[in-house]
Amino acid sequence: MSGTSLPDRKRNKDLEAQLYTSRRSLRTVGSEVLALLASAFVYAIAFPGFIAPSGLGFIALLALIPVFAVIRNTTWRLVWIYGFVFQFTFFLFFAYWLKGFHALAIILIPVIKGVEMMICFVALKAADRFFRRFGFFFQAIIWVAYSYLSESWFAGLPYGNMAYAFYDYTIFVQIADITGIWGIVFLAILPQPFLGRYLCDALHGNADRFPVYIRKNIAFVVLYAILMLSALVYGGVRTVEWRNAEPDSVWDIVAVQHNHDSWKGGYTTYLHNFNNLRRLTLEAMAQTDPDAVIWSETAFVPSVAWHTGYTEKGSLYSDTARLVDDFVSFGTSLGIPLVTGNPEGVLEDPSLPAYNDDGTWNRIDYNTVILFDDGEIKGTYRKQHLVPFTEHFPYEEELPWLYSLLLANDYQWWLQGSKPVVFESDGVRFSTPICFEDTFGYLSAEFVANGADVIVNMSNDNWSKRVSAELQHAAMASLRSVETRKATIRGTNSGITCLITPDGTIHEPMEPFAMGWHLYHVPIYSHASHADTFYVSHIDLFAHIAVYASYIILACGAVMRIAGIIRRRRG
Repeated sequence: MSGTSLPDRKRNKDLEAQLYTSRRSLRTVGSEVLALLASAFVYAIAFPGFIAPSGLGFIALLALIPVFAVIRNTTWRLVWIYGFVFQFTFFLFFAYWLKGFHALAIILIPVIKGVEMMICFVALKAADRFFRRFGFFFQAIIWVAYSYLSESWFAGLPYGNMAYAFYDYTIFVQIADITGIWGIVFLAILPQPFLGRYLCDALHGNADRFPVYIRKNIAFVVLYAILMLSALVYGGVRTVEWRNAEPDSVWDIVAVQHNHDSWKGGYTTYLHNFNNLRRLTLEAMAQTDPDAVIWSETAFVPSVAWHTGYTEKGSLYSDTARLVDDFVSFGTSLGIPLVTGNPEGVLEDPSLPAYNDDGTWNRIDYNTVILFDDGEIKGTYRKQHLVPFTEHFPYEEELPWLYSLLLANDYQWWLQGSKPVVFESDGVRFSTPICFEDTFGYLSAEFVANGADVIVNMSNDNWSKRVSAELQHAAMASLRSVETRKATIRGTNSGITCLITPDGTIHEPMEPFAMGWHLYHVPIYSHASHADTFYVSHIDLFAHIAVYASYIILACGAVMRIAGIIRRRRG
């Protein structure tokens, strides 16, 4: 009898099925990767960038729906890889300006963020798999926890946090004075896993019609509508309230923007910058009557504290020391306080003299802001949250190869400060987060809890050479004013120099990457008449709740999953 036998035909069918499955899997993987890449690109557009200069924040309410569909559709074997692919791609689009800092940064930062998202995607997959009914709700909580944890470790960065896409949506962000940015993240992300689940099931033909899906989940839909409506009503009321609020006083500040190229250094550059700063300040003083003048982060580089404390005239009296003399003379002649970024040099080995036998300095520096008045430094703030890798790297022993690589790229290590200093000038109490410190909510809240009535941020984003990078930074700073209900005045090297009122609105931004000055009338809302916000009194409480809730959710889900497997095996 000719032909193939029944066992042979069965084997052939099995082989065909395997080939079909292989081909289908390849198509599926390709479509999933394409969806992730498209979502990463669209999500990046929600923020200020090269496509939309001011960002299209509303897109952040929709951009991640396909991401959650992919997480639901894919396998455990692939989901962690997909997390890396999505976040790596997003940061390439979102933080494209990193290449202006260093060629290594545009790879290193997306890789770090990609690894973070690998863990997040696994957790999101677990929530979807463990909780078939309300997994989407738990996914939103996990996303909030991830958003907080991703900025809370050594290399953590707040850049790309969903909340900051809505910086220009004033009414929506007002809940930050209660929840911090975490409530904004929760409301923005909550419907997306819900819709992502439906999209995935619909593509497989396993979903009800959308109206039926809504009716089956009407409790969730109503809950979300109540939460969102409550947030918007609260936001509308608080916006009107703060826009009509009378300040206790007004602090007139001249902010000088000298637009210095961050990559240039040395005495000639320091002298050139000082001459520009002095000229612009005198020009402003001739036309206005300010209460104080602010310069940007490290605007004056030679350490005033070091040279006035340790440099003696003689053979070691350097050009930079003479430049400090000029600064002291100028600052004294102003007759009003000068607040500027200026490194603080201290003895590296206090048991040794300031100068070593070989002529080098026995010195190490803090990145600091000084309050200079009446011919002397009246106060100093040392930067507490240093930029990872470029300002601070504590893992020399654990990762010597990376430490050596960073040193080879001539990065500047700083000592780390530890105190939320509050300055006082003419009755105004203020604190000065340095550069990207104003992207962390906890720092500004600690300053305000310690008595600050206004936030004075000193930044230098000139290295980015991109307005979008500076606007992304300013967008994050705007939420600090909402969280604390204190005005923020930003003094920058090249942008975005501006005033931010307690409702989060950015006022009178100076032209980026241009030299100039501007007089700002900064409203002061003192502690005497305005109590601390809930957020200031309970810093990042909602984020902490989300983190611990996520641990409990995932642990309970895993236990139930294991128990179910055991029951099936016994049955």
